[in-house]
Amino acid sequence: MEIRDFLKVMVERDASDIYLTVESPPMYRINGVTQPIGDGKLANEQLEVLANAVMKEKQRKDFEETLEMNLALAYDDLGRFRVNIFRQRGNVGLVIRQIKVEITPIEQLGLPSVIQDIAMTKRGLVLVVGATGSGKSTTLAAMIDHRNTNAPGHIMSVEDPIEFVHRHKKSIVTQRELGFDTHSYPDALKNAMRQAPDVILIGEIRDTETMDAAITFADTGHLCLGTMHSTNANQSFERILNFFPETRHAQVLMQLSLNLRAIVSQRLVPSVDGRRVPAVEILMDTPYIKDLIKRGEIDTLKEAMEQGIQEGCLTFDHSLFLLYKEGKIGLDQALIHADSANNLRLKVKLEGLKGDEAIDKLLEKDAREKEARGKPAGFRIQGMKPTGGPVRKI
Repeated sequence: MEIRDFLKVMVERDASDIYLTVESPPMYRINGVTQPIGDGKLANEQLEVLANAVMKEKQRKDFEETLEMNLALAYDDLGRFRVNIFRQRGNVGLVIRQIKVEITPIEQLGLPSVIQDIAMTKRGLVLVVGATGSGKSTTLAAMIDHRNTNAPGHIMSVEDPIEFVHRHKKSIVTQRELGFDTHSYPDALKNAMRQAPDVILIGEIRDTETMDAAITFADTGHLCLGTMHSTNANQSFERILNFFPETRHAQVLMQLSLNLRAIVSQRLVPSVDGRRVPAVEILMDTPYIKDLIKRGEIDTLKEAMEQGIQEGCLTFDHSLFLLYKEGKIGLDQALIHADSANNLRLKVKLEGLKGDEAIDKLLEKDAREKEARGKPAGFRIQGMKPTGGPVRKI
C-alpha cells in the first residue's frame, strides 16, 4: 500500500491520527478512540518504503543522522497531514495527523466568546496549552483566523510544521516552516523584528531561547501567541520557570506579570453525541492575578480564577459544569475530567441538576463528618441557631 491509501481511509473515517508500527495493523484514532482497520500486520520493510516515499533526499539524510523527522504532506483531493517518523526497537514507525483544511471559527468550536477578545488583544503574551491531541493547534488557528478576518496588520508564524494555511484577509499572513523556510525557532525569531510583524505565532515554545524571545516580543509591544505542552495554568508557570535558572525567576515572574495576557488550557471531552467537545480553563490578566504572578504565588491562581469569572476567567470544573448543564456531556465524563470530582458533584447538587447516587452519598458523608466534629451538618448563616444546638459562627 502507498501512503495515500492510508490517508484516504483516514479522511473517509474522519480519523484524527494513524499509527503505523511494526507487527501491528494500521491503528486509527476516531473520536478519541484508537482502533485497528484491516487485519494485516505491518512489516519493517513496508514501513521503510512508506517513510522513504514521503521524505525528500535531504530529509532522508537528516533522518539517518537524528533518527527523528517531522514533515507535512498536502494533497489537493485529501488535504494536509502532519507526519512524525521515528525509530523504535530498531524499526521505523510513523504517526500521521490529519490537519483540517478549513479553519473552524471560534464560536463553532464551542469555545468561550472571551477567546475572540483575547485574539484581538493589541499586545502581550498569550499561551494555548494542553496535552498532545487536545486541540491546541485548532484553537490557535481559529484565533489567528479571527484576527486575520477582523484586523489589519502583519501576522507572522514560525511552525514545525505548518498545520493550517492562512490566506490573506484583512491582514498579511506570512508562515515559515522549520526545515524549509528557516533552520530553527531561534534563527527565525532573531530576524522576526525586521519583518515588522504585529502578531507573532510560535508553533511550540520548548526551550529557554524561544521562551525568552516570546516574552521579549510581548514586552516590545507585539502580540505573541504560542503553544506549550502543559495541562493547566499552574503547570504552565512551572514549565516556564524551569526554562530559566533560579537566579532569573524573580525577573521572569515580573515580566510575566506585566506582559502575560492569557493562558488558555484545553481538554477534549467525549460528548453525548459520540464526538468530543472542548473543556477550557482561562487565566486572564486581572489586577489580582497579575499581583499573584509578580509575587510568585502560583498555587493560589486557581482560587483567583474562580473569583475572576466575571472578568473572563474560567476553571476546568466550571467549564465542565456548564457543558453538563447544557446537556453536551454526561456526568461521568465531567467527573473523569474534573480537577476536583467532589467539588463538581457538590456544584451539580447545589444547582439542583439531576446528578447520580454518588452525589447524595457524598453529601451524606459530609454531614456525618461534620456531626462527628461536633458541627451542625449543612450550610449555616452566621448567627442562626440550628435546632437543638447553640449559636455557631461559620
